[in-house]
Amino acid sequence: MIRRRISWARWMSFANSQHSEHSSFREKLLEHLLVSEILRYLWLERVTVAEVLKPDVDNGGYDVVLSCGAVTRHVQLKSSFRDASTRSQSVNRRLSEKPSGCIVWVQFDPATLGLGPFLWFGAPPGQSLPDLSAFPVAKHTKGNAQGIKLPRPNIRKVPRSAFSTVASIAELVQRLLGDISRWQLPLPLIIAEEGSDDEVDGDLDGNHETS
Repeated sequence: MIRRRISWARWMSFANSQHSEHSSFREKLLEHLLVSEILRYLWLERVTVAEVLKPDVDNGGYDVVLSCGAVTRHVQLKSSFRDASTRSQSVNRRLSEKPSGCIVWVQFDPATLGLGPFLWFGAPPGQSLPDLSAFPVAKHTKGNAQGIKLPRPNIRKVPRSAFSTVASIAELVQRLLGDISRWQLPLPLIIAEEGSDDEVDGDLDGNHETS
């Protein structure tokens, strides 16, 4: 195999082209990455009652439903490069009708798809999405036959300044679900005799042995 070195500028040009030409693939990948990070965090915190649901029809203003115990979140996902100058996001007003609707704006590294930090627009669990009526109505990106970009009455432009920064998955989970300690599995109580060096080993099939 012949390997050729390419300049950083040329590599970034290729990467940007890949992002623009395959944006739908990337958006779906980012969604899976985010959901997996949330579920992994919950697992490590001994929370195993989380459910993730997807709508069959994309007209409700949300991309993912996250449920844990009595908390149900309808989440709209947005994304941009970490250093992008994106000033606002388009939000469907129907999201306000959903239980605990919120928006998670995922910032990511375009070279590695590393996630974070995140931007958050929402309220505590159990509360509705903050009022969208004060934000400007979005317009269609393409003009009609007369070249006029008509308004989209159900879509509002929410500025970046309305979002709050969330630094980590742990903080994001707290914003989404609140106090997760109520769903944590109890830690096992292990009592060893004083001076004992006994250790409990287990394999992936759940078999245990004491040495």
